[in-house]
Amino acid sequence: MHTHYLARSIFVPFALSATAVLAQQATAPAAAPSDMGRIEITSGRDNDTQQRRESTASKIVIGREEIERQGDSNLGEILKRMPGITLGGAPGRGGGIRMRGLSQGYTQILLDGQRVPPGFNVESLTPEMIERVEIYRAPTAETGAQAIAGTVNIITREGRKGMPTELKVGSSFQGGYASPTASVVKYHDADQWTANYTLSVNRYAAPDHSENDLTRTETVGANSYKTDRQRVSDSHYAREGLHATARLQLKGDPGETFTLMPFIALSQGTTPGTILATQTSTNPTTAVGSATATNENQNHFAVMRLNGQWRRKLSADSSMEWKFNVGGWNSHNEYQQTSTAPRLLPALSENSHVQDRSASLSGKYTNVRGGGHQWVSGAEAESVRRTQTVVGAYQSVAGSADYQASSMRYAVYSQDEWQLTPHWATHLGARYEGLTTEGNTSAGDVTNRNSVFTPLLHAMWRPDPDSRDQVRMSLTRSFKTPTMPTLLARRAYTRDDNTATNPDVSGNPNLKPEIATGLDVAVERYLPQGGVLSASAFHRKVQNLIRNVTTQESSGRWLSSPQNISEAVTEGVELEAKFRMDQWIADAPHIDLRNNLSFYRSRVLSIMGPDNRLDQQPSMTANFGADYKLKSAPLTVGGNISYNPGYSTRLSAEQLSLISQKRVMDVYGLWRVDGTTAWRVTLSNLNPLNYNTGSIYSGNGVVENSHTTNRSWTNVQILLEKKL
Repeated sequence: MHTHYLARSIFVPFALSATAVLAQQATAPAAAPSDMGRIEITSGRDNDTQQRRESTASKIVIGREEIERQGDSNLGEILKRMPGITLGGAPGRGGGIRMRGLSQGYTQILLDGQRVPPGFNVESLTPEMIERVEIYRAPTAETGAQAIAGTVNIITREGRKGMPTELKVGSSFQGGYASPTASVVKYHDADQWTANYTLSVNRYAAPDHSENDLTRTETVGANSYKTDRQRVSDSHYAREGLHATARLQLKGDPGETFTLMPFIALSQGTTPGTILATQTSTNPTTAVGSATATNENQNHFAVMRLNGQWRRKLSADSSMEWKFNVGGWNSHNEYQQTSTAPRLLPALSENSHVQDRSASLSGKYTNVRGGGHQWVSGAEAESVRRTQTVVGAYQSVAGSADYQASSMRYAVYSQDEWQLTPHWATHLGARYEGLTTEGNTSAGDVTNRNSVFTPLLHAMWRPDPDSRDQVRMSLTRSFKTPTMPTLLARRAYTRDDNTATNPDVSGNPNLKPEIATGLDVAVERYLPQGGVLSASAFHRKVQNLIRNVTTQESSGRWLSSPQNISEAVTEGVELEAKFRMDQWIADAPHIDLRNNLSFYRSRVLSIMGPDNRLDQQPSMTANFGADYKLKSAPLTVGGNISYNPGYSTRLSAEQLSLISQKRVMDVYGLWRVDGTTAWRVTLSNLNPLNYNTGSIYSGNGVVENSHTTNRSWTNVQILLEKKL
């Protein structure tokens, strides 16, 4: 399906429905007695919309009602339906969380308002653990400016007085494998304290099947050689996991609270697999024939963190808040591969350990001043230490993949939220952040120091203070710092033949942060009966863009390492409509509609077009969802269709990468047996599509075309939900 045709088929009904709602609102009497919008606050969704409306900085709030709606198994499945958010990887199989089509590192992830440490996979969080999710489209001084694409702030479960114990038990089925799961949420309260905890255990199992075809033509002197290779890989992934979160809150003097939020995640997994390879070549020095290999990957992961928060009211108009975070994670990975023909498929044995420890402390002072000012100032400090040891790294000198590194980050900020007039509100802030990373590499001990100053300005204008229409504007500076492995990773040798398209990789300790200047504008209308219509546009100019650059060394081996190569520009438009159908069609069924449509464009200035886009950014994303609660039965049904078109990205003058379209359809049904018991059935990734990736390389006397097909499966989930 062509992108333009799909855009028209989704955008036209989207625009017509939005126009109809706007027309209905515009023609409604100004003071109709039947307008109950001001007092009809009956659901969590209304409160989430109100939080979004009142925030000076643009944000989306996803509350418990929406989190529970489709019975998703992880956070990524919830977020993929939000405007401008995509997941990497094969359809229905999850992947890194990305905003505005930009790759994973451009999105800042917070857990209870604090930065998530590198290596922590937030997609492992289950919906039962999450109270709400806040999505900021532009950075603020308080939440942090390491957010070129935006910020996702995940708030863990908060207890409420009288909240029943929640129990969920069930299983999902994918590709012939079952994945059972169980979770419990419990709340306790007393005069001086409240506590709630969430415990989730699961076993995830799924098959994996991929096929790779490669054709390579190489010119050496007057001779031209052609090589054809096919590989078929099959594996079965099985993982057992335990996740636990809790929130303990102690109440002291009026306005004083102390909160502890521990988090624990444990998992272990095994992936046995086989590879069948065949290769033909006219080059006499190239191995030919067929080979089979058996392999097994075993991994163990453990993360433990403790977040703390102390709030104290200093006076009637000022307060102080302290936050701390301590913890770390360990990862242990063992990989074994045996082969019948080591020249075609190498025999491998690798054992790696990674240990990460971190601690952070922050303080924030808030003062509500006369004239509509709320002034917030604060400081943050974070320390991270990481150790990696690798035994048996392929083609590596003993110990050459080992490294030790540490980083120290500090920041100071101040911001003022000011209600200038009944029509205008502003949010003016500035943040200064510094980062020092130290470690040892194959070149010796290195130190990388960087600092960034980020002024930030947000404004909100309401044409009529009592209206439901408003316009948001933001002018910001944001950045993306190189990760610790990007700076310090020792050389990792490719497990296959070393070529320009399959090079060794290493870090680069001389990288600078990427700096982005951004402009955001959004128009929003909040509907009286609930729901929102919005249209937003953004523009980012990125300096010091980091991209991997592949070069050939004097030894003849190819090496890929990150470099600051150029500037880039990205821009886009995001449309969103959430409303009930009977708001614009009289006597229509009470169907809740959730639609969003986004278009993106980007250019890397040092690379000639076409397709010189930022890596992994599709030209558009689209979601269409609907939910309907039957009147004749205690049944709610709904679903969602998401679509990303296929696209190609020019990585360099010689290389082009290809990614196929992603279309995912999910449906669910919820049958409420009574007020405390419900059965839920969810079918994810209906009509699964293969996920195809490829690469075309032409340069240095080589023409290479590689294509990989990854299969995906439908996931069927059955859950029993019980309130005790």
